[in-house]
Amino acid sequence: MSSTELLHVALFRPEIHPNTGNIARLCAANSLPLHLVGALGFRIDNKSVRRAGLDYWPYVDLRREGSLDELHKNLPESRLFYFSARAERLFTDVTYRAGDCLVFGPESTGLPAEILQACPEQALKIPMRSEHVRSLNLSTAVGIAVYEALRQLLHQG
Repeated sequence: MSSTELLHVALFRPEIHPNTGNIARLCAANSLPLHLVGALGFRIDNKSVRRAGLDYWPYVDLRREGSLDELHKNLPESRLFYFSARAERLFTDVTYRAGDCLVFGPESTGLPAEILQACPEQALKIPMRSEHVRSLNLSTAVGIAVYEALRQLLHQG
């Protein structure tokens, strides 16, 4: 299995460029494709995005899709898991498989409710103990999810 088949990370309509830069660095560090889906809240050539990724941008397998439908079409064999603080199923209750795609929504609103309602078994949450915090920072959530999936995938068999 090539490293690019291991796992995909997708950001749907990301809004905050430093988060995307940090996630790009995480993807480069693990040889994972990063899919940017839909309209972005910044320009990808933005100096701040590149600064967050430092000199790792040449090593980011960056892919652009116009919609979640296009993402699914481009990854026909992949299971898409949608991360949201509003989901019921824990991200640790999934047995990840090579080729899975972890999808995260915009920082201000998260993924649309209709996506989560349409596929509740694929909607996952990272638990938080406090009721006073609405959600985790996007780059933190992506890091937690990626390393759990990698932990499982790299220790299978």
